[in-house]
Amino acid sequence: MSGNETILIIDDEVQIRRLLEITLSANGYKISEASNGKEGLTKAAMNHPVLIILDLGLPDIDGLDVLKKLREWYQKPIIILSVRNSEDDIVKALDNGANDYLTKPFRTGELLARIRVAIRQSMVSVDNPMLSFGTLTIDLTSYIVRKNNEIIKLTSTEFSLLALLAKNEGRVLTHQFILKEIWGMGYIEQTQYLRVFIAQLRKKIEDNPAKPKLLNTESGIGYRFGS
Repeated sequence: MSGNETILIIDDEVQIRRLLEITLSANGYKISEASNGKEGLTKAAMNHPVLIILDLGLPDIDGLDVLKKLREWYQKPIIILSVRNSEDDIVKALDNGANDYLTKPFRTGELLARIRVAIRQSMVSVDNPMLSFGTLTIDLTSYIVRKNNEIIKLTSTEFSLLALLAKNEGRVLTHQFILKEIWGMGYIEQTQYLRVFIAQLRKKIEDNPAKPKLLNTESGIGYRFGS
């Protein structure tokens, strides 16, 4: 951790901004703050933060609209931190480009872990042909998956699904996003179809498919690869 990364906090609650400032500063991050959407958009453009923490309940512009405006040009991670906890709100945020979603009240340790994963993932080269997760390796060029150095036989669809999730390690991907990416728009409501393929993958790559450590379910929302 170089200590040069600036995190932008867009939240109208003073207490939340103070808590985040203390927590993040103690972990080597520089902090930029905004108390409303308009100020947040301006500071994002001026400061080029390595990550943005965004509240949805802002006083001037709805946080979802701020997210959409940011995603017109901002490519780095955005983590939503909000009291809104309905599946609909979470899915909308993730489908509109949020990397992660935590509800208030939150545990600072969990937030720090999510921040580290998001920043690390954003720095991984998209051209890296080999992904490695403990004893599991995924060769994106040769389409070969190995576990404990043994080749795991996957169908082309299973490989595409695993690769999509693994390339987005730590990020929640919604059911609709995954279905659209792998099978196309005609399948975005076929969540049961996706569950079947996830179950098949777990049997092939997890040490204990009943207690997965790689293919994790985010109930009612989608799946997260890894922690």
